[in-house]
Amino acid sequence: MTKAAGTNSPPTNLQKQRRGLHRMLHATRYSLLGLRAAWGETAFRQEAIAALVLVPAAFWLGKSWIEVALLAGSVVLLMVVELLNTAVEAAIDRIGSEWHVLSGRAKDLGSAAVLLSLLLCMGIWGAAIYQRIVHG
Repeated sequence: MTKAAGTNSPPTNLQKQRRGLHRMLHATRYSLLGLRAAWGETAFRQEAIAALVLVPAAFWLGKSWIEVALLAGSVVLLMVVELLNTAVEAAIDRIGSEWHVLSGRAKDLGSAAVLLSLLLCMGIWGAAIYQRIVHG
């Protein structure tokens, strides 16, 4: 929020006042806190552990930099979508614990996004493995 005209109160979000390297350092700290919080989520933890295997495997399986980028990128994309889904769920849970159709829809849409990114990842990896087996 910005300072209202004619008031002496400071802005409520000090992050917006930071500039340059100072802002980047604080943003990095917040990002690391987010990753730490995400580690507490089972789905993200499973995907992160799978990424420890799959990203290096992408360099072995991919025959060009484009294939490596698609393989590794699909795994990272899945993790990004999982983080966004977790953020949506946290925001909805903060609003309240009572059931509401829009809250349910928001959570379902986030879950659907994770499912689509998982299917994309599996499709890319499946095609690459198939090509490797069939065409050596």
